[in-house]
Amino acid sequence: MQIRTKYFGEIDCAETDVLHFRDGLFGFEEEKEFLLLPFAGSGGTLLCFQSLKTPELAFVALNPFSLKPDYAPELQSAELEALGAEKSQDLSFYALCVVRSPISESTVNLKCPIAVNEDTGAAMQTILEDGGYEMRHRLSEFRAGEARRPC
Repeated sequence: MQIRTKYFGEIDCAETDVLHFRDGLFGFEEEKEFLLLPFAGSGGTLLCFQSLKTPELAFVALNPFSLKPDYAPELQSAELEALGAEKSQDLSFYALCVVRSPISESTVNLKCPIAVNEDTGAAMQTILEDGGYEMRHRLSEFRAGEARRPC
């Protein structure tokens, strides 16, 4: 199928590439289907959640492990069940970014990651109970050597 995107123009994608959010994203509950698209030159660490329903709606995200290798999100049993996973380690995680200028003032939300079951395409945004993660970690908080590609 062909879709229009905010950052990539018209692209072709397969139905199997679509991520399905049963409850949408926080504040965007009506948005249930997204594509996860990598930005060129990011090595797969800087991505975009592109809405299929609303072409103008796209969220910049990153692989949180590229900033914080010891990031350890743990989902509740009901969340794991909804995603069809036995344990959190069976899932992929992405953190949403707010891009600012200068880039060091950009923030990343480690408290509310998006969890994806790569096998089924089931996805959800969650709020982590443990771990001491915040909704607005500035990129400048992370050591320069930890970040491979900032958002």
